[in-house]
Amino acid sequence: MSLPARKFGRRDRTPVALHDRAIADLRFIRETMERSASFTAVSGRGGVAMGLVALLAAALAGGGLSAQSWMSIWMAAAAVSFSIALWATGAKARAAGTPLLVGAGRKFIWNVIPPLFVGGLLTLALARAGLHAALPGTWLLLYGTAVLAGGAFSVRIVPLMGSAFMAVGAFALFAPVSLGNLFMAIGFGGLHIVFGLVIWRKHGG
Repeated sequence: MSLPARKFGRRDRTPVALHDRAIADLRFIRETMERSASFTAVSGRGGVAMGLVALLAAALAGGGLSAQSWMSIWMAAAAVSFSIALWATGAKARAAGTPLLVGAGRKFIWNVIPPLFVGGLLTLALARAGLHAALPGTWLLLYGTAVLAGGAFSVRIVPLMGSAFMAVGAFALFAPVSLGNLFMAIGFGGLHIVFGLVIWRKHGG
């Protein structure tokens, strides 16, 4: 009587094993599709580094400088931060095997570029008109717009970060002129660091 019992035991285990394997395969397929549909190479480490650069720029630009000197400091900080973003994003993409110029990566980049391009044109126009006081709000709003637009093809925290930049930019646009540098520090410094740490911890660096 013991032999048939062992046979029945083998038959009972087989469907369970196949069921578990099917679930594991479906989970793998779902995770692969999610990764291919979202650009996950946004770098949290890079965001933290960009935030630290912005805090340094805010400290240097907060000493009653002329409008031209203030703008020069922040433009230099923007160039450094842009370089950091390119390097950090490229490094994370290579480590994860994520292509930058196809699929979600390409959509992310093409959605980020237009608001940044418009921001560059408005910077020249506002500076030429002597309206430097409008630059903090304009920069924060358009940078937030770029991150929000690109974030539509990335993980959820990225468009949330873009929305936060836009909110700070909206306040900066109508705040007293004397608070412009403070809003720059809060936005480009604080928000980059906070969201960068979250991305670093939850989304692989």
